[in-house]
Amino acid sequence: MRFSKVGWIKIRYHRPLPEHTTTKEATFKKERTGEWYVTFSLETDDTDLPEKPALESLDTSNSVGIDLGIQNYIHTSDGKTVDWLDLDDEYERLRREQRKLSRKEHGSQNYKKQRRTVAKAKRKIRRTVLDYQHKLTTWLAKEYDAIFVEDLNVAGMLQDDRNARNKQDAAWRQFITLLEYKGNLYGTHVVQVEPEGTTKECAKCGGETLKRIWMREHSCPACGFETDRDANAAMNVLQRGFFELGQGWPESTPVETVTATDTAQFESMSASHVIETGTPNP
Repeated sequence: MRFSKVGWIKIRYHRPLPEHTTTKEATFKKERTGEWYVTFSLETDDTDLPEKPALESLDTSNSVGIDLGIQNYIHTSDGKTVDWLDLDDEYERLRREQRKLSRKEHGSQNYKKQRRTVAKAKRKIRRTVLDYQHKLTTWLAKEYDAIFVEDLNVAGMLQDDRNARNKQDAAWRQFITLLEYKGNLYGTHVVQVEPEGTTKECAKCGGETLKRIWMREHSCPACGFETDRDANAAMNVLQRGFFELGQGWPESTPVETVTATDTAQFESMSASHVIETGTPNP
């Protein structure tokens, strides 16, 4: 391809450019690994995107609330949990390469070469998380007509406690951005709701119960409703999502039918299952 002020450059496409699109700009970027990438910004006709379902057709059977959890990557209001990615091997490799880098003479050719190796180890972690999120958000967008998720202050959360590495691995803001993108791509409503109080409030009666971070069960002293802590939060997210859309909570569907109160009945999905059964990278 020929670029202004640069000339002709041979490039290798990650995938063919879609038809019926207009290329608006190209951005060049040099990675720390020493490799160059070019990213194309395309303009497409929005009429090609599928229409989202009518709001009146939404109910708890085709909608889901998502709690971005600590023990699980996500916990849904209909009783599904998805595990965290196992990145222990990747982090061990990164630490090993970083130790090698610390032993190199700063500024030497060996130092520069090892720094690129460290950059590749970091890139592998970043790409593994992104690949996982692409496949998870694709599954969610195809599975439901409406998805409700917390509007989290991720930057503040990374500063609040010592669990920053796990939260960075989660890349929740990136996850939410991808979820919104997939919602437009597959015709799914994606709505962010106020996150404050979703853990403390009882999904059945609305009463508040203070929970420490290590308390994993929700037990309401007011109405006796018991379930998993994250499941309760996901149900609150689901309810807030309906109110955010101006629909109100469907009274014909009591909270007990949204998910099982027995945590043993929750359907657990491993991270490897999501990767193996997911669609190829979009």
